[in-house]
Amino acid sequence: MTTTLSARVQRIQPSPTLAVSARADALIAAGKPVINLGVGEPDFDTPDFIKDAAIQALRQGKTKYTAVDGTPELRKAIAQKFQKDNELHYELNQILVSCGAKHSLFNLFSALLNEGDEVIIPAPFWVSYPDMVKLVDATPVIISTDINQQFKLSSAQLAAAITPKTKLLVFNSPSNPTGVAYTADELRALAEILLKHPNIMIVSDDIYEHTLFEGSEPFSNILMVCPELKDRCVIVNGASKAYAMTGWRIGYAAGPTPLIAAMKKIQSQSTSNACSIAQAATVAALHGDQSCITTMTHAYKSRHDVVVNALNEIEGVRCLPSQGTFYSFPSVAGVIERASDIKNDLQLADYLLEKADVAVVPGSAFGAEGYLRLSYATSMENVVESMKRLKKGLEAI
Repeated sequence: MTTTLSARVQRIQPSPTLAVSARADALIAAGKPVINLGVGEPDFDTPDFIKDAAIQALRQGKTKYTAVDGTPELRKAIAQKFQKDNELHYELNQILVSCGAKHSLFNLFSALLNEGDEVIIPAPFWVSYPDMVKLVDATPVIISTDINQQFKLSSAQLAAAITPKTKLLVFNSPSNPTGVAYTADELRALAEILLKHPNIMIVSDDIYEHTLFEGSEPFSNILMVCPELKDRCVIVNGASKAYAMTGWRIGYAAGPTPLIAAMKKIQSQSTSNACSIAQAATVAALHGDQSCITTMTHAYKSRHDVVVNALNEIEGVRCLPSQGTFYSFPSVAGVIERASDIKNDLQLADYLLEKADVAVVPGSAFGAEGYLRLSYATSMENVVESMKRLKKGLEAI
């Protein structure tokens, strides 16, 4: 028997960032001294007070189903987080806890989008946005930005991309893959355009909210600077990045009651609730000592400085400083231009893996050809050594 797959699944590709990490891990397992700068997760362990809360939840028997949208304790903690950090008020029925921020986004796309709907996605983008849009039969509309505009969507670009079919704008700041963050004024300029189009919804992916470097402008999302958009805006966040809890799989969304209810209905027919133990741990994370975030972010900034300085010393490479996250997104167009046998960033990433023993993700995976994404969520020792290898490998081309 021949299995005929759905047209839906044939429209998408596996996550390229996960594919790079899997290839790097396989080479490491085979004994090759690869430094993996492709992985997008904190290299720190989950703080002990969060793990202790999970152990206590296990011992207390909190191992049963919870409400589909999350325990009342966790949704209350999330509501308090929004009030404290963002001055945004949400009722508990306006919050949905899911199995990671990715799951929150997929629930949203599934609940909101229909065939023919257009979704505006600024590029460079997180790799999963366009494919998740395609999975629900909608159409991603990619707006390209580049290093010369600091990878930021302009209000003119946004206005030009809007059509009668535009249903949603996907927004991510601080950004994966670039590390840049929009200022409050830049967000207000985009909000002014959106206020003229009342049928467009906005999703703000704030997963790197707390991974902002000292000296950057304080975090803002588009709803914080334009409260008039509240009935049209969904905020997505999670525990993964701020608390080094990627494997715990807790994300959450907050937004208009009817839309959150629809997302809950979809989740009830897919995963039901997120892991009960991970939910209890996230309550502790949100209520507990937040100094762990500061410790991690200071380490990322130290590594960032080494990476950006080293990259900008390499001929043919140009790298902007980041305002947050743990990514740099250098242009390698100059390297590709002078290379005789490397035609694009895909081939360059392969070259660096094979010849320099450094795993990076090609920018084309993020909708930006001619760039590389480097994650410095690794030790300073690895950062320093990887920069030496990249310099030697790139200057040999």
